[in-house]
Amino acid sequence: MNVASGRLGPEAVRTMFDRIAPVYDRMNLLMTAGLDRRWRNLTARRVVRPRDCVLDAACGTGDLALADLRAGAARVVGVDFSEPMLERARRKSDAIEWAQGDLSGLPFADGTFQAATVGFGLRNVPALDLVLRELRRVLEPGGRLGILEMTRPRGALAPFFRVWFDGLVPLAGKVLPGGSAYSYLPASVRRFHSPEELAGLIANAGFGQIRYRLLGGGIVALHLGVAR
Repeated sequence: MNVASGRLGPEAVRTMFDRIAPVYDRMNLLMTAGLDRRWRNLTARRVVRPRDCVLDAACGTGDLALADLRAGAARVVGVDFSEPMLERARRKSDAIEWAQGDLSGLPFADGTFQAATVGFGLRNVPALDLVLRELRRVLEPGGRLGILEMTRPRGALAPFFRVWFDGLVPLAGKVLPGGSAYSYLPASVRRFHSPEELAGLIANAGFGQIRYRLLGGGIVALHLGVAR
């Protein structure tokens, strides 16, 4: 297990997120300067249609699932592997179905959903190809996928990003529960796929019409696709 490299086994990642659940929302606010809510709302608006049945995978404390509901979904199911995260999600809404589960083996029939969202969760899965195929499986043909994920900016913002995300975020994490997570998170971004590479993996999993948009000066990518 190597936190600094951004490489942890599945159980270590689960334990880490269990520990940081009490401060997860506050750290998201700090790490994104409050922009994470805007990005989640944008994702939901791009993929959710009125009366859709929507899956929010790796839902964490539920903010993207809530955005899906606000966008007009008739039914939203939020799935996460961390029960402490789900406990906090349940406090936010009883209109959403919250379920503990593994994204590599989703407990839903083929074609259950018309849309699926994932917010800042794909970096933490051990078998990304498998998870993307599972997302395709549970979407009906023509179903829409929206993925928000951190990425490393290029150009003028890159030096500031290194100071902020690689330096200040781990420093802040040292005084909070599960502080090692905030060394893991920057490292997990460094080793994750580029937006171009992720677009290719999404295509290989059975999606078409793939496009992505960089947000926040290039620190976040929103990928969109349609199930073939």
